[in-house]
Amino acid sequence: MDIKKNIEGSKAVFKITGKIDTLTAPTLEKELEGVFGSVDSLEFDLEELTYISSAGLRVLLTAHNIMEDKDGEMKVVNVHPDVMEIFEITGFDSILDFE
Repeated sequence: MDIKKNIEGSKAVFKITGKIDTLTAPTLEKELEGVFGSVDSLEFDLEELTYISSAGLRVLLTAHNIMEDKDGEMKVVNVHPDVMEIFEITGFDSILDFE
């Protein structure tokens, strides 16, 4: 997994490449912990993400809940079709905001 993080003002964009699984999810979680206090908008660009496991889904759900609790927004954009299928099968397509 490769993470490219871009913060502009109160918005953070995470472009993630590769796979989010049990080995890589903690890395993403630590990257996110560093921005929650300073952003009101969080965006995940998943165009180059090829796989997400339950550990990765948990990280996204936690991020979603944190942003919701602070009246911020979180959206997921450019989702790879294979990954979108995982979101649909798990019901995450009705929890997260997609563009």
